[in-house]
Amino acid sequence: MPRPWQPSIGIDPETGTGQSPTVWVDESRNELVIQGWRSGPELDAACAAFEVPGHAVGIPDDEEVIRVPARMVPILRKACDAAERAELR
Repeated sequence: MPRPWQPSIGIDPETGTGQSPTVWVDESRNELVIQGWRSGPELDAACAAFEVPGHAVGIPDDEEVIRVPARMVPILRKACDAAERAELR
């Protein structure tokens, strides 16, 4: 299946060639596509219980909690900037 969001904006530089959290921008849908580590049952439960005004408690069936290392913040910023530029076209 072709991916309209290639090439990637960046990958976690410290994970080598194996498990690399990655960020893409899907310009056709104006979305960030994020690959990260699975959160696990404890974090899922904590996130599901967290209350945010105007947001239902829980994690909808079509959503997923993922983890990305904080060292990827510059890559996430770059992806946000790229998505914003794509939206302005």
